[in-house]
Amino acid sequence: MTDPAPDADDRGEPDRERCYCRLNPLFDLLSRRHAMGVVCIVGAAQPVRYSEIEATFGEVSSSTLSARLDELTEAGLLDREQRETIPPHVEYALTDDGERLRERLEPVRRWTADRSERSDGR
Repeated sequence: MTDPAPDADDRGEPDRERCYCRLNPLFDLLSRRHAMGVVCIVGAAQPVRYSEIEATFGEVSSSTLSARLDELTEAGLLDREQRETIPPHVEYALTDDGERLRERLEPVRRWTADRSERSDGR
């Protein structure tokens, strides 16, 4: 008899506590257009205003950027602070969870860059 997979319980069934499928909601959010860019930009220059995020992206529609900011805020990865000034002043910063996520994405970013460099040399 073979040992069960490391992601399986003693009956060979997927272990829900260790299964990557628990990542699906997060990956669904992060795979949306510009979501990981928002995490990167806000993490690098926080707090940051909407106009600064928009300027860093260049070609991004305001509706798409607003949707990503709202989704990341709702997911608890961004804090949104609005100051009652004229004109309104809104700043975004990573929450503690958002900062931990950014830290964990950094090795993946480096791995991707290294992999890209290796494939360019083929």
